[in-house]
Amino acid sequence: MSLELIQKIDDAGIIAVLIVDEVKHAVPLANALLEGGVDTIELTLRTPAALEAAKAIKKEVPEITLGFGTVLTVDQVKAVVDVGADFAVSPGCNPKIIAEAHKQGLSFAPGIMTPSDIEIAIQEGCRILKFFPAATSGGMKHLESMSAPYNYLGLKFIPLGGCNIENAPSYVKSDLITAIGGTWIAKRNLIQSEDWETITNNAKEIRNLITEIRS
Repeated sequence: MSLELIQKIDDAGIIAVLIVDEVKHAVPLANALLEGGVDTIELTLRTPAALEAAKAIKKEVPEITLGFGTVLTVDQVKAVVDVGADFAVSPGCNPKIIAEAHKQGLSFAPGIMTPSDIEIAIQEGCRILKFFPAATSGGMKHLESMSAPYNYLGLKFIPLGGCNIENAPSYVKSDLITAIGGTWIAKRNLIQSEDWETITNNAKEIRNLITEIRS
């Protein structure tokens, strides 16, 4: 990742993970998050609307740092580059996907859960890694123990999977963490019901928590 993007993600401290089913929700969703102080998102490639939603956000809400998740194939890497993705992440650590991302000039954070995953990511030139699934694999206790042999490399992690407002402090206070990711800020049902007020309030809550912890 570029130093500028690394700094943006670190400054954000939170990445809203989004499952968007209808393109019409993209812009109001992005604006609701921005109003709450969250400007970095991960649009998951789990719905047919994801790429078109990204185009709408890129055009109408350029303040958003736009990432993609669930990037599993070479074609998906090319597709997210075509719509102007700032970064992408994947659940696992696939050297072929990482190589394509590098080829396309796409900042990429592969998913890791074991030391072997970390070593593959290091070999492929990655220094920002997605810790997934964070909660069910042991949370910060697991990450601190697992990453200890590699600390001298200055690796940073984005935990996703089971992160929420209750356990966020355990992650945010660690120097290993650049940002946390979560769906709770804008759950799928909240987006579908167009409950922008709740999404904004959720964004404000985590934004205020991160600011308090890091100040």
